[in-house]
Amino acid sequence: MTALISTDPAVLVLEDGTRHTGRAYGARGTTLGEVVFATGMTGYQETLTDPSYAGQIVLQTAPHIGNTGMNDEDTESRRVWVAGYIVRDPSRIVSNWRSQESLDDTLERDGIVGISGIDTRAVTRRIRSSGSMRGAIFSGDAAGIDPEEQLRLVREAPAMTGRNLSADVSVTVAEVTPARGERLGNLAVLDLGVKQATIDNLAARGFEVHVLPQDVTIEQLRAIEPVAVFYSNGPGDPAASEHHVELLRAVLDERLPFFGICFGNQLLGRALGLGTYKLPFGHRGINQPVLDKQTGRVEITAHNHGFAVEAPLEGAFASPHGYGQVEVSHIGLNDRVVEGLRALDIPAFSVQYHPEAAAGPHDANYLFDRFRDMVIAALRQAQGPTVKDNN
Repeated sequence: MTALISTDPAVLVLEDGTRHTGRAYGARGTTLGEVVFATGMTGYQETLTDPSYAGQIVLQTAPHIGNTGMNDEDTESRRVWVAGYIVRDPSRIVSNWRSQESLDDTLERDGIVGISGIDTRAVTRRIRSSGSMRGAIFSGDAAGIDPEEQLRLVREAPAMTGRNLSADVSVTVAEVTPARGERLGNLAVLDLGVKQATIDNLAARGFEVHVLPQDVTIEQLRAIEPVAVFYSNGPGDPAASEHHVELLRAVLDERLPFFGICFGNQLLGRALGLGTYKLPFGHRGINQPVLDKQTGRVEITAHNHGFAVEAPLEGAFASPHGYGQVEVSHIGLNDRVVEGLRALDIPAFSVQYHPEAAAGPHDANYLFDRFRDMVIAALRQAQGPTVKDNN
């Protein structure tokens, strides 16, 4: 399969006035968003279909993108979610036995405006020094818009801080995935941008996975009689998700076991009474080193977040909202960011990264087993020693 390389013009404009001229890639037109970079050298399909990237123009630091095309098996959700796409060298040849179409065709079909042929290293260095910033890609006829007008559009675009994007990516009606193997019970998954690999991992641990809309009430959640609750990854500012925080406090008040990842980690932090803040340029990629304080192991993990939790890195501390003692369970080794929380007096924990790790690595996959073990322990305490552990 051969992919055509466009000769149509395109320009990337950052809110600081920086401009990079290249070639159109994907759909033609104008797109606005927060410009961020992802450091993964593989897994571009999983990145593109991760709902956590909604509202963001994603730059791939790996120079050669599109080599293996796109297929139906590796997609993580129902569509491509990035607001725009930046690559240096799109592959001219799609070469993989599983490929069904080129990346360029997928981007064009889903209306994703992109740019290629620019110095992605220079853009990455700019973001690393100045922080993530608003930007826009203008391609095709839009590339000819007056530069001052282009910059005005960028600077008037909404910033990521204060944005709630959950309704844009969540399901609108509940979806159920049956448990595989011995059924443990119903699991309520709040869909804030959940990935298919997460659902698959939870179903493989014996949970009947009920993926619920982000505006679900505590009464609707109780109606499925869950044995536990899970908050997924997702886009946006956790400080703008007060409904999800209040829902989680109701879950914690009922002592239902809870596991959260990525956005779910930030929301657990806020439910416990901790603050969150925006990182300068965030963590995005599949090569982030994290220390698991419980085991002492350093894991290479998959990340996609621009916000983080504020908490003491060492020792236990009291939850400001009265949920007992809490500790930071995982620490990012690049910049000492909180990468996990563990409640010591209630059955709840979370991590900032993606243990499902599509497209890898799989160092943190054990966290799904840790969650399962916590749920089994809670069920035994509530029902007596009749719950089977099939591990």
